[in-house]
Amino acid sequence: MLATTLAIGSTAGIAAMKNPMVGGAAMYSTKTIVQNAVNSKDHTTLVAAVKAAGLVDTLSGSGPFTVFAPTNAAFAKLPAGTVDTLVLPENKATLTSILTYHVVPGRITAAMIAAKAKANGGTATYTTVQGETLSFTKMGAGWAIMDGKGDKGMITIPNVMQSNGVIHVIDTVMLP
Repeated sequence: MLATTLAIGSTAGIAAMKNPMVGGAAMYSTKTIVQNAVNSKDHTTLVAAVKAAGLVDTLSGSGPFTVFAPTNAAFAKLPAGTVDTLVLPENKATLTSILTYHVVPGRITAAMIAAKAKANGGTATYTTVQGETLSFTKMGAGWAIMDGKGDKGMITIPNVMQSNGVIHVIDTVMLP
């Protein structure tokens, strides 16, 4: 009986890891980054920004991409009016630069970040699609993300696997 309980518990744990809940919606590894993100109530601002920047087709493509996805609360930390200004057509280049700063080519898992940090004195650095770097360091039980200006945030939900990459939910908008 104990073996049966452990096996069922293990299977449930694996299923939960495969389709984690983000913003009240299950994230399916068979769907693309965009197909999953549109269902997250915590990422409506990010989805609107991706649409305004014209990046839907790119992030729906084969990739693979690693997206560090700021939540609505992360966008709310920006000065008042920032998001409304960024989504205006005349600011598309700036918006695109900020959004592509949250994307790294390839499928990079938390374990890969940890291994790279271990091999590099505690810090893992990745070049974004935008062309600048993001850095990661262990902080408590999780991973801190730092942008080029020295602003820090945290990965709050790691390893949300997608058919065309992986999403790591973050609590801060990174700025190049």
